[in-house]
Amino acid sequence: MTVVTTVDYHTGGEPFRIVTGGVPEIPGEDVLTRRDTAMEAVDGVRRLLCHEPRGHADMYGCFLVPPDDPGASLGALFWHKDGFSTACGHGTIALGAYAVQEGLVEADPDGETDVVIDVPSGRVTARVRCAGGRVRAVTFVSVPSYVLARGVPAGGVEADLAYGGAVYASVPAAALGLSVEPRHLNELIGHARRIKADLAGHPATRHPSDERLSGVYGVIFHDDLPDEDGAAHQRNVTVFADGEVDRSPCGSGTAARLALLHAAGLRRPLVHSSIVGSRFLARVARVTADGIVAEIEGMAYRTGRHAFELDPDDPIGTGFTLR
Repeated sequence: MTVVTTVDYHTGGEPFRIVTGGVPEIPGEDVLTRRDTAMEAVDGVRRLLCHEPRGHADMYGCFLVPPDDPGASLGALFWHKDGFSTACGHGTIALGAYAVQEGLVEADPDGETDVVIDVPSGRVTARVRCAGGRVRAVTFVSVPSYVLARGVPAGGVEADLAYGGAVYASVPAAALGLSVEPRHLNELIGHARRIKADLAGHPATRHPSDERLSGVYGVIFHDDLPDEDGAAHQRNVTVFADGEVDRSPCGSGTAARLALLHAAGLRRPLVHSSIVGSRFLARVARVTADGIVAEIEGMAYRTGRHAFELDPDDPIGTGFTLR
């Protein structure tokens, strides 16, 4: 009988299932190569943990793998219902909390500790702030983020494309006569699928140096809200993969949004709210030749520890999804 152990977190309401045991070694010379291998070697485990009855259509998680070199504490392969993603900011925040709380890194009990993580899109950092020996906040330091194109027609609207570890298409919800609210979610999912389909193979969605990072991963719908304490304020929902909805403000999506806003002249922090009301605080850490490096502050909370089983006689096997 197969048994897979996990430690589960949520970041801003978005689940993150960290696999801690029961998975064979995933070969590869680096984390990006291991992602390619994982699509074959451990895809059944991904389905087991994502699909019903153990998961759901919007489940998210990762396999822990060795880092590319001793400069990082760990490596991570991010996964969801439809496959393996190249970046995950909310997951990076959860991994920072996990690494400190599980003692994988030596942490300052009353200060900040950097947890360096290799992910398919590159090397990122989870800066974990502790007080009294408890994790109080985690800041995700993203890979360089930049604008790819603006005003690309798709799904009956115009989308702005940016890279934040994955490629995102940004569209004001008002352009569709909608707002980022739960009552409009099904309509937004439908529009996201049409926008993503129209952008499939579009030259503007190509990563400039690695084709494995190309293609629209998520569509971000956003609303402008009144400024808050001197910071710009937007509410967003990211619909990623095939109609999956990020409950958090989306970490790598926030990096992509900040790249677009900075290129348009924003020089203040960004309060990024999600469709469920959770928040990230994003700021530009530094400007690069073609974009920015974003710092995105949030918090992750442990929700449980699990030992999932697959009975060889179970006719449902690794499960199913209804959408």
